[in-house]
Amino acid sequence: MSGLDMQGNERECIARWEHAFEADPAEKEKYYLTVAYPYPSGAMHVGHGRTYIVPDVLARYQRMRGKEVLFPMAFHVTGTPVIGISKRIANGDTTTIGLYRDLYRVPQDILDRFIDPMEIVRHFSEEYRRVMQKCGLSIDWRRRFITVDPQYSKFIEWQYKHLHEEEHVVRGAHPVKYCPQCENPVGDHDLLEGEKAEIIKFTLVVFSWDGARIPCATLRPETVYGVTNLWVNPDVTYVRVTLDGEEWILSREAAAKLALQDHDVRVGEEIPGTALVDGTVSHPLSGDVPVLPATFVDPDMGTGIVMSVPAHAPFDYIALRDLQQQGKYTSIRPIPLISVEGYGEVPAKDAVERAGIRDQNDPGMEALTQEVYSAEFSRGKVFEKYGGKPVREARDDVAAVMMERYGSIPMFEFDNRQVTCRCGGRVFVKILHDQWFLEYSDPCWKEQVKTQLERMALVPPEVRTEFDRTVDWLKDWACTRRVGLGTKLPWDPTWIIEPLSDSTIYMAYYTIAHHLKAIPPENLTPEVFEYIFKGEGDPTTVDRETLDTIRSEFLYWYPYDYRFSAKDLISNHLTFQLFHHRAIFPQELQPQGMVVFGMGLLNGAKMSSSKGNVFLLEDAVEEFGADTVRMFLVGSAEPWQDFDWRNELVSSTRKQIERFWNTVTEAKGATGAHDIDAWLASRLQRRIENATAALEGFQTRQALQEAFFGVEADLKWYRRRLPEGAGAGAVMQDLCRTWVRLLAPFVPFTCEALWKDVGGEGMVSFAPWPEVDEARVSPGIELAEELLARTVEDIESIMKLIPMEPASVSLFVAPAWKHEAFRIIAASADKTRVVREIMQNEEMRKRGREATDAAKQITKLVLKLPPDLVKQLEASPLDEQTVLEGAREFLEHEFGVPVKVQSAEASTHPKASGALPFKPAIVIE
Repeated sequence: MSGLDMQGNERECIARWEHAFEADPAEKEKYYLTVAYPYPSGAMHVGHGRTYIVPDVLARYQRMRGKEVLFPMAFHVTGTPVIGISKRIANGDTTTIGLYRDLYRVPQDILDRFIDPMEIVRHFSEEYRRVMQKCGLSIDWRRRFITVDPQYSKFIEWQYKHLHEEEHVVRGAHPVKYCPQCENPVGDHDLLEGEKAEIIKFTLVVFSWDGARIPCATLRPETVYGVTNLWVNPDVTYVRVTLDGEEWILSREAAAKLALQDHDVRVGEEIPGTALVDGTVSHPLSGDVPVLPATFVDPDMGTGIVMSVPAHAPFDYIALRDLQQQGKYTSIRPIPLISVEGYGEVPAKDAVERAGIRDQNDPGMEALTQEVYSAEFSRGKVFEKYGGKPVREARDDVAAVMMERYGSIPMFEFDNRQVTCRCGGRVFVKILHDQWFLEYSDPCWKEQVKTQLERMALVPPEVRTEFDRTVDWLKDWACTRRVGLGTKLPWDPTWIIEPLSDSTIYMAYYTIAHHLKAIPPENLTPEVFEYIFKGEGDPTTVDRETLDTIRSEFLYWYPYDYRFSAKDLISNHLTFQLFHHRAIFPQELQPQGMVVFGMGLLNGAKMSSSKGNVFLLEDAVEEFGADTVRMFLVGSAEPWQDFDWRNELVSSTRKQIERFWNTVTEAKGATGAHDIDAWLASRLQRRIENATAALEGFQTRQALQEAFFGVEADLKWYRRRLPEGAGAGAVMQDLCRTWVRLLAPFVPFTCEALWKDVGGEGMVSFAPWPEVDEARVSPGIELAEELLARTVEDIESIMKLIPMEPASVSLFVAPAWKHEAFRIIAASADKTRVVREIMQNEEMRKRGREATDAAKQITKLVLKLPPDLVKQLEASPLDEQTVLEGAREFLEHEFGVPVKVQSAEASTHPKASGALPFKPAIVIE
């Protein structure tokens, strides 16, 4: 039974750590890491836990490496989410009330106060801090702030004064995500659904009918020459509207969207879809074409009326074919206008028929459509009579011509139409005219960010492509709103700076936040921040000594070393903060690196607080223990990989910590010495080396594999190799002192409780990280034990296949000439030519076929063995007979039969010739 008291250890450590991790400038190397601060609008779940525990493991590791480590935390509360939550609770929304009462378990008296948004902020920011402390996060809580603190607002005002003066903030008309219910632009953080939705610009191709205009939205205006018909839904009621003084016919949904996009729209009479079917419309570039019925037309997509290009749109081709198979509209033929390599004259027909598509409901249609569209755009060319240009050029040219001559206008839609605000209202695209924008489209600014990205360390390296792509496509960003919590725009206080735009350089604010709390906000003028961050000016509202102290602290910590955040923030926050750092700070203060996290799953499904698919972090800590939660979240996947929380796997993690506890506590009285002790000491140096290298590369899972599972595997073999009846040697006490430190960043509560027991002083959180003792590294001893372990494993495998009880085991070791062949093969750069290289050796040539056959077997072995092991064997051949003879007593005890070790060359046994270096031939009789 384990004596491990996890809850008791947690209570004791939380008290001891209250002020332990408060970091101040010191005469040693600093390490400053930050993580995206949370939005405290609900309880933390295990996904949040991973976000903050992984950086904590690395903070603790760097602290033990002797660095002064800053790991700060704050709470992001600006914007409209808490306002939307508060409104829904005030309005008696049962879903929201149920979420907070049942899932988040907010007491009723506190829930009643949630009609005030700041009550939500106060409650959950306190809860976040408490849960973070329960998880053992080594945070400097002196620096905590919330983003509506008046001192922080003064900092944001200073930042935006800079951006405005440098013309990075401009006024203009742009399409933005907009919630009519909130009467506000919204960002991804304000959304319940559709966080990744992008705004897409469509061209409305305007056809004429019965004195009115019928618009069709398209992303491929160049295909107008191939229109054979329009599609309308006979089950939909359309409307005749006056749009900017002209009559248009379109869906009611489209009319509402266009009214938000800078158009005067007045809805008139209704028109049944059936009244449009079989009519004729015309366009100067398409001629007269009929209107056909199609129930697949969605009134909420585009204008609710679709132009049909069956030669180049698989959906149009198959829909037309379905009608014609019913004997309808048989005179309509596809009109090809684009040639594309790999497809026939009518690409859509070719693609549909090759794929064996049955009808328009075939599930393969979506992918097939994207395939054809992509092929035509990337390598298609319009026919000479339509201009002869590549499609990628013709697209913009035709759109421009239609806008200029044929009454076309743009229309903006989401690529994903299900976009929902946190208030519960639907989000649309709206064109705002007096809005303030961050001009991320500025090519000079983009180039500066690209240059900085080239200098930064990005983990994992492959995210660099996503950053580059984001910088390239990033457009102007609406940075202000009319309502919500936040800082007022300094030069236009009718606007409030939106939440993604006020959270771009707060990493600099952390470095001085605890100092600013003592300064009245009215004294924090732009000149004060100018002096603190840039060393310029002569502010008078704060005394110079205080300013110099604050500036000195900022310069000690900045730039930050690494920022940790989720990969879904590359497209906004993580890239935004690079733009802002480039605009505000000099080169020597630019960010140094970023680590991008994977996503969290719960039993294989994406975690979502709004959908209730979460496991609360505090519940996990209560049920399994904080160290169990930490070890699982860090060890189940590398930080950049997705992880999957499963309770049954977490339970097994607790058992692993109990084994660690028991091993260390039982080792207190270990004395004496054994031959195998030197091997264990040497293996420990390898584990230190490998765990250190893994943590330097942010591979927390790999580090844990070495620091826990690797050491545990070594101990298992060590115990097995001890003489019968013997207890562990004194080496176990040395190992445990090291092991506790190796695991301290991962399971700090348990390790603090064990530290004194293994003779440590103070807190293990500040103990020196283990370093490799080269004097205790014994490659030869490790190699000998590796040979023995592999041989034991081979014997066990053979015994499982033998139906009878064995009477003896004979081991035949490979002769010297095979070891020479192994060396030649291991050193060869081209393993396909090794036989030729072997036969250049005089002794090998004498052996002829025997040598070539052996070379082939040895080559397979070399390719199968770990590369590091092959290098060792190449550099230091092992006297296998001596090693195995020395372990004969152990082998006989293991298998309960006599064991004989002999040279394969001296034996006439037919199986002896199969002996290979590091793989003796085994005969069991």
